[in-house]
Amino acid sequence: MPSLPSLNLRNRAARHSGRTAPAPAPPPAYVVDCGVYVDGVRLPGDRSHAEAIDEVRRRGAGFVWIGLHEPDEAQLNGLAETFGLHELAVEDAVHAHQRPKLERYDSTLFMVLKTVRYIANERLTATSEIVETGELMAFVGRDFVITVRHGKHASLAQVRSQLETDPEQLQLGPAAVLHGIADHVVDTYLEVTEAIQDDIDEMEAAVFAPRTKIEAEQIYLMKREVMDLRRAVMPLAKPLQRLAEGYTPMVPEEVRSYFRNVEDHLTTVSERVASFDELLTTLVDATLAKITLQQNTDMRKISAWVAIVSTPTMIAGIYGMNFDNMPEVHWTFGYPVTLLVMLLACLTLFKIFRRNKWL
Repeated sequence: MPSLPSLNLRNRAARHSGRTAPAPAPPPAYVVDCGVYVDGVRLPGDRSHAEAIDEVRRRGAGFVWIGLHEPDEAQLNGLAETFGLHELAVEDAVHAHQRPKLERYDSTLFMVLKTVRYIANERLTATSEIVETGELMAFVGRDFVITVRHGKHASLAQVRSQLETDPEQLQLGPAAVLHGIADHVVDTYLEVTEAIQDDIDEMEAAVFAPRTKIEAEQIYLMKREVMDLRRAVMPLAKPLQRLAEGYTPMVPEEVRSYFRNVEDHLTTVSERVASFDELLTTLVDATLAKITLQQNTDMRKISAWVAIVSTPTMIAGIYGMNFDNMPEVHWTFGYPVTLLVMLLACLTLFKIFRRNKWL
């Protein structure tokens, strides 16, 4: 008589004992998702990382994709023992604050990408943040992909769902997942640069528009945020180039062409960021020149009014000396005539300065 599967035996024993079979334990909080993919299709059911890799290696086909969010050292060390991750790469993934890079440890690739998110601000201040950055690490092996995300943004749920609707792409293996992640990150770069371009266009219009005031500090703040974006974008060019040129046999030829497309998009982003830096430098110079011109205009106005006021002051000072032998001192109309002279002198100076656009 054929034996029943062990699962049915457990269920029957639980029914006889009056108890229900225990539900599978929920995944730890730091595990965002854990899926097994065979022939480009995700297998149903929830598994731990150990059960997932055992399933793949028992079948001899497919791969595991595990997504983690800010795990600590002890949590990541547990996966490192199961998947054979290098301790240096694990340390980088735990502590983050890495530059974009690509490294190979034995049969495992370790890639670091910087994620960015645009934050809209009505007015820039010293504490304003326009570009919020995070980090994304990926361990890629023959039959697994482990992603470690730091930061509150740049979720990979959309990437996973898109890839799951394209089994032909997932059939290419873990390298296809790495491409999907890199493509998603670079696409967010494009979105952020478009938003920053709009902000810079507004700044440029404000700088060169007449009778508008814009502080140079606002442009410096924008320049600082562009530098953060530059540090995220520029170092990624070399890792993508290496993946596109066949840096490792874990990336098949079919996937390399996709990486070349991502590299082209990154080149577009890099050119935009470089143009932002140059344009902001020009805007800073223009703003400082505009401030200097405004200060010169203000000084001319002040000088003109000082000249106008000094004329009656000089006349009053002379006639305030109280000497007996001064012209027109004892004349009946001396006082009103003196006031009239002061007024005419002030009006004459005012017209002269007004004609010369000092006032």
